[in-house]
Amino acid sequence: MILIRLLLVALLLPAAAAADEIFIEVLGVAQDAGLPQANCYRPHCMRAWDDPELRRRATSIAVIDRAHGKKYLFDATPDIREQLFDLHRSAPDGDYVLEGVFLTHAHIGHYTGLMHFGREAAGTDRVPVYAMPRMKEFLSSNGPWDQLVRLQNIELIGLTDAKAVRLGPNLRVTPFIVPHRDEYSETVGFRIDGPNRSAVFIPDIDKWGLWDTDVRDVVRSVDYAFLDATFFRDGELGGRDMSKIRHPFVSESMELFEEFDRQDRARVIFIHMNHTNPLLFDGSREQADVEQRGFRFAREGMRLEL
Repeated sequence: MILIRLLLVALLLPAAAAADEIFIEVLGVAQDAGLPQANCYRPHCMRAWDDPELRRRATSIAVIDRAHGKKYLFDATPDIREQLFDLHRSAPDGDYVLEGVFLTHAHIGHYTGLMHFGREAAGTDRVPVYAMPRMKEFLSSNGPWDQLVRLQNIELIGLTDAKAVRLGPNLRVTPFIVPHRDEYSETVGFRIDGPNRSAVFIPDIDKWGLWDTDVRDVVRSVDYAFLDATFFRDGELGGRDMSKIRHPFVSESMELFEEFDRQDRARVIFIHMNHTNPLLFDGSREQADVEQRGFRFAREGMRLEL
C-alpha cells in the first residue's frame, strides 16, 4: 500500500524540466558519530585523526533547486556547520534560501545539528523544520530544542505518513514510516520526486524482513535508493552480539538484491556507514566487491540529477 501511494505521487508530477535544474548533493555518509568516532583509537580511527582527508561526516543529503533559488536539507547532523558550508558553496546563501530541513528521527546523528540554528550560534529566523508527529512533539516539549521553537529560530511543520509535501511545481517529498528503535520519535524514510528522476532516502531501518514493504519493490520504483549500510557484515564489532543491532548488513542487502539486473543494482547507493564499515576506506576489498557486483556507495560531494 505504501509503495502504491508513493508511485501515485510520482505520476502527479508535471512534465520534465531542464536537466540539472534540481539535484541531490551528498553532504555526509557516515553513521551518526562519524569517522573518527569519539574514544576510538583503533588504526582506522587513528589514520582519520591524523589525516583530515580521511574523515567522514554523519549522513545527510541536500536537494538544490536552481530554478527557484531554494535548497533543502535532509537530517541535521552534528557536522551541520561544515555541511552547511559545503551547501553554501554549491548553493550560496545570497542566491538560495534554506526552505526546509526534513528530519528522519530522533537519534543523535539526525537532528542534533538543529542546535546551530539557535541564539548561541546562527540565530536563524523561522527555518522550516519538517517532522512527524512524535518528532514534532519531542522538539516542542524538550529543552534545548523547545527554545528554538519559542524564539522562532525554527518553525515546525508537521508531516503525515505517505502524504506528499509539494515544494514546487517539479519537486515533492513524501515521508514513509520504517521500523527502527523509536525511543523518542517515529522513524521515516523519504521519497524525493524531481522533474526527471526520483530517490528514496532510508539511512536508518531495522532488518528488511521486519518492514511490511518489500524493499526490492521500493528500489525498483526510483532512480536512486540511498539505503542503510551501517554495518558491512556480522562480526564487525568484535565481541559484541550484533543480533541485537538490527540494521541490515550490506552483505545481507546484496544477497537480497542478487536477483536484480545491472540496471536495478545501480539504483542502490549504500550510505550511513559506521566507523568500522570498510566501505568508508578507499581501496578496501569491500568497496571493490560492491562495485564489481554492480551496486554503489555514497561519497561526500556526489551529485545526482533529479
